[in-house]
Amino acid sequence: MKRPGRKYVVRGAALALALLLTALDFTGALAVTQADINALQSDADELDAKRKELESQLDSLSDDKAQALKRKELLDQQISNTSAQIANVEAQISEYEELITQTEAELADAEEREEAQYELFCSRVRSMEEQGTVSYWSVLFKADSFTDLLSRLDFVNEIMDYDQRVIQDLQDLQQEITEKKESLEDSRSESEAAKAKLVSEKSTLDKQRADAVALVNEINANEAEYQSTLDAIDAEEEAIQARIVELSRQLAAQQAASGQTTSNAALGGYIWPVSSRRITSPFGNRNTGIAGASTNHKGVDIGGVYYSSEVHAAKSGTVIVSQYSSSYGNYVVVSHGSGNTTLYAHMSSRSVSVGQWVDQGDVLGITGSTGISSGPHLHFEITENGVRVDPLQYLTGYVQAW
Repeated sequence: MKRPGRKYVVRGAALALALLLTALDFTGALAVTQADINALQSDADELDAKRKELESQLDSLSDDKAQALKRKELLDQQISNTSAQIANVEAQISEYEELITQTEAELADAEEREEAQYELFCSRVRSMEEQGTVSYWSVLFKADSFTDLLSRLDFVNEIMDYDQRVIQDLQDLQQEITEKKESLEDSRSESEAAKAKLVSEKSTLDKQRADAVALVNEINANEAEYQSTLDAIDAEEEAIQARIVELSRQLAAQQAASGQTTSNAALGGYIWPVSSRRITSPFGNRNTGIAGASTNHKGVDIGGVYYSSEVHAAKSGTVIVSQYSSSYGNYVVVSHGSGNTTLYAHMSSRSVSVGQWVDQGDVLGITGSTGISSGPHLHFEITENGVRVDPLQYLTGYVQAW
């Protein structure tokens, strides 16, 4: 066997050390850990408990027509809960994929270090063989004095420690590789399970949305049976409008008293609140063809959206309402000066809070079908001088679809 020489052994040791330091740096920069995924799974458990609670409440109401609005509210909550579960599972899948990528890189790195350490071990064995397999004892017995013996003993101890470290490091790396492979397999398995759950949750969401639409259609199609519900919807919308006018007036008075600069209350200046220009229901008198549906529409319905379109502020101003109601579902109202407001209703989610200033075009929420709505759309209202006006006198380029 050819003797590798000191230079080769030192180079192998340096390579092993460099790989080890690289691995330590890589580990310190991990972006995702199993603890992160465990936190998401804990959140998922809480969402699942909430889902069961909502299902129980819905079952208790059953087909009680007097509780139609409450049922729709619970259905909206159920849809929101399932949407949150979907987002949670998607986050888990994303983190699993990142964790898998990291673990694969760590595994490759560990295998490289194991290969280098094994080569260092082989180099050490070859070196000892070519030196004639001199035993540690023979080195000690060659001492010609007690001082020389102590010196040789220290040298032998260093050699023994070094050889043991080489072997131990090799064993540690082999154990690390085994653990990385097991972790990688577990992550892949959990990721596939999460993907299967995502498919199931999306199917559940579709059914819940269909149930919500069916309930609203039932209310609209059975005027006599649901007259009290329809009356409650109209009363709530009128109460909301009165409250909006009052809040807008109060805000303007507060701003004037404090010397704040208020938004421009001049008429007009609105932009489309969503990217779609498809008007599915106009302002004012309308023939819906649905018994019980309001023939005095207080805004316009903009279709051509799904459950994922951004809703933008049509004009700069201050948010004076951001909440859920039985009729409007998730809705936001922005005041643009005394008596001048815009309302955005039936959103699946809201992203602004009361008192927040929004610039024209800022995102207020995401379109949906909450409240009394039979499909995803945005109900949009403009109030000027305390009176609702037709938004289409300001929004041009619309497509008539009614």
